[in-house]
Amino acid sequence: MANSKEHKERKEEFTTSSGIPVKRVYDPSFAPTADTYREKLGDPGMYPFTRGVQPTMYRGRLWTMRQYAGFGDAKQTNARFRYLLAQGQTGLSTAFDLPTQIGYDCDHPFARGEVGKVGVSISSLEDMETLFDQIPLDQVSTSMTINAPAAVLLAMYIVVGEKQGVPMEKLSGTIQNDILKEYVARGTYIYPPEASMRLITDIFAFCAKHVPNFNTISISGYHMREAGSTAVQEIAFTLANARAYVDAALSAGLKIDDFAPRLSFFFNAHNHFFEEIAKFRAARRIWAKIMREDYHAQNPKSWQLRFHTQTGGSTLTAQQPDNNIVRVTVQALAAVLGGTQSLHTNSRDEALALPTEESARIALRTQQILAYESGVADTVDPLGGSYYVEALTDEIERQVLVYMDGIQKMGGAVAAVEKGYMQREIQAAAYETQLKIERKEDLVVGVNAFTIESEKEPTLHKIDPHLEVEAQERIRAVRAKRDAKFVQQTLDELRQAANGTDNLMPHMIQAVRAYATLGEICDVLRDVFGEYTPEHF
Repeated sequence: MANSKEHKERKEEFTTSSGIPVKRVYDPSFAPTADTYREKLGDPGMYPFTRGVQPTMYRGRLWTMRQYAGFGDAKQTNARFRYLLAQGQTGLSTAFDLPTQIGYDCDHPFARGEVGKVGVSISSLEDMETLFDQIPLDQVSTSMTINAPAAVLLAMYIVVGEKQGVPMEKLSGTIQNDILKEYVARGTYIYPPEASMRLITDIFAFCAKHVPNFNTISISGYHMREAGSTAVQEIAFTLANARAYVDAALSAGLKIDDFAPRLSFFFNAHNHFFEEIAKFRAARRIWAKIMREDYHAQNPKSWQLRFHTQTGGSTLTAQQPDNNIVRVTVQALAAVLGGTQSLHTNSRDEALALPTEESARIALRTQQILAYESGVADTVDPLGGSYYVEALTDEIERQVLVYMDGIQKMGGAVAAVEKGYMQREIQAAAYETQLKIERKEDLVVGVNAFTIESEKEPTLHKIDPHLEVEAQERIRAVRAKRDAKFVQQTLDELRQAANGTDNLMPHMIQAVRAYATLGEICDVLRDVFGEYTPEHF
């Protein structure tokens, strides 16, 4: 309806980034009543966890402050890790380079020109030992953004712990291990879906017995949002994928309460402040209901959706990069008010290059100022009961469930991925967003509004061009000094297990102990499982 002349508004219609209409004003009819409070909200730490997974939330313990870091070789990244820890970071978050993410050693022809460029290069246990040198693994939580070769990197982490004298049951952290979103939005897959799901459920089963403090998967909406999905699609597709992992684990003979408490999630935080807060609250409520009512989990920890948040990389602009500090602050505040368990704040220069040390420090300081100076961590769910936030939470939940019901009717997330459904939905949303920017229906400060003619070139982080050659020399030295017969024996045993039904994790750990390389282990599995080639949709 057009606005009256007496009360003219800036636009004919206001919507969130997901296209949800935003009313001029919200009233008590949009808030839960005393009768529906327990069903829709519940107290913090109580089902359905809309208000948070812990009764005290940040009054008891602040979120884990992680800065996603990794570049060059293991020695350089180790120095950045130790710098960030000295600056007050409370958890490590590891970025791997492209060859590592797709299971190739640094001297493979496919790795040429990519070694250390978008993350740290890891080809062997020796690299992993260097990466965590002087970092006690029984005192720090480590997140690793790795998917197709996740089992191999976890095996390396376990063996590094052994060498430090830290038993695997004392290791804590998260391994991303979410292959379905790779098929949908990111592309660093290796094996076909069936084999990939076997690797994931093997990790679930092994860690449930031997590495109980490690989150065995970080089911990720982040990358789908980076590819252009809406906030609603991000939650819907992530939770649909989560159902597929639960189903695969149950089919493999695992019991729901043995693995569900260690499932974790990874979401994006974008610029529409209130939609992002509502999105996180809706996701918790939906997941709690799915786990209790559909899967009949008995342990309340199985009902809890615990998540890490990273601010929106795709929202950062190369133009006027200092503006990104403001964007990141708004997004980080939304994540905190939405109840995140850990947080990464992007650096101002990431639209141009890997972050400099100074930029990474400013990003970390953003979290610290929110935590210690703003007061937002002093009460739980401070926006709970807001007419607007509760209305958005309900509407996001409704739209997410519509998507999820449709995916279930297709046969679940794996079938939806194979049919290209999620891919097409994300592509359409990304295209619509770009059109709005080009038509200036959506303004991006410094890009299509408030531009400046000449900008000062910022100081950027650069990777040493000699790094690749040095990494290749190191991996050749590793191969030369190890026991080649023992290496071959462990790889043969891994091949035999992959052709059978044994859990593959113990065999990978043994191969890693022998200093078999990442590429050698992944090549064995390539031979047995084959490689995935997507259809064109």
